[in-house]
Amino acid sequence: YQRRVHGEFPFLDETLKKKMEHRDPMTLTRQIMLDQSRYPAAGGNFTQLLSSIQLACKVIGTAVRKAGLYSLYGSAGGETNASGDHQKKLDVLSNDIFVNAMRFCDQVAIMASEENEGPIFVDPEHMGKYIVCFDPLDGSSNIDANVSVGTIFGIYACSGDPRHMTPEQLRADILQPGTNLCAAGYALYGSSLMIVLSTNAQAGVRAYTYDPTIGEFILTMENMRIPPAGAIYSINEGNAGVWDAATTEYVHQCKFPLPGGKKKSLRYIGSMVADVHRTLLYGGIFLYPGDRSAPEGKLRLMYECAPMAFLLEAAGGSATTGRRRILDIVPTGIHMRVPIIMGSRDDVATIVALYEKHDTSAPAAAAKA
Repeated sequence: YQRRVHGEFPFLDETLKKKMEHRDPMTLTRQIMLDQSRYPAAGGNFTQLLSSIQLACKVIGTAVRKAGLYSLYGSAGGETNASGDHQKKLDVLSNDIFVNAMRFCDQVAIMASEENEGPIFVDPEHMGKYIVCFDPLDGSSNIDANVSVGTIFGIYACSGDPRHMTPEQLRADILQPGTNLCAAGYALYGSSLMIVLSTNAQAGVRAYTYDPTIGEFILTMENMRIPPAGAIYSINEGNAGVWDAATTEYVHQCKFPLPGGKKKSLRYIGSMVADVHRTLLYGGIFLYPGDRSAPEGKLRLMYECAPMAFLLEAAGGSATTGRRRILDIVPTGIHMRVPIIMGSRDDVATIVALYEKHDTSAPAAAAKA
């Protein structure tokens, strides 16, 4: 619509153009339907799935905003989830909301959630052809402090008709690399409720902000592109004592740059959605590397790292373990952990070069010894 206003009515002054755009905004629902119309053979299944995801995010967003009023802060009886993290009350509620939205939209065959030890199967009468992997409430350790949290999701297609697949075949089918993602995105529950979404590299990355007065997500950022380099690095400095040599050297360069380089500022929230969102907007790098205490890293591949890597690459960025592209990794389990380094292309390339340097020097040093 914005193109129509500016293209067909060039004589209108800027104030009137803005008023017309505001009266007829591009909503997420309209955008999904517009994208569907570009594929004549589409039956609306993917459209219905994305509509159910935005509904789940609206409901979770409402619960997050009202958590203090309805005693939703605090732990869920001291329980831990499948990944070993302590569950909060909002973790459990958000998971139930998302699972139910997916279960009854008739488009999903199987799900993987951070909060469930095994995959979640949909009843045959509601079974569709998609696989959805999600973290229903990322950053839940920050909930009680009223810090921004979010939902991360990735959508895959089943390799065959799920109604004719055995449970074992479906379990195997869920373990797909990020290169097979049909779409990925996250919802950010912060000063505003926002969904950032990409359906493929050609569509790019778009951000939609929730307008509670009309109950819709409004397109607020289109074709989001991460700067090739940034002035911010984001990492948990509390783990500095157990970092590998490449990470240690990179962070040192951020603080004490080489001749001709620029110092970077540290910004770390501890909520992946919030940290990656800032990185996407401003550029820079987000790191949760493997270290001596957790060689495989902390973050999970299927419902945290792969969806975020899909988004960052669609926006022109990079995502790696330091040695391997995140989207190329084939998961061995739904809760598989991987090191993650993502952000601006040039910043990520710098630390990848350091990994190559230290990986080359380590065998040589061992041989001399």
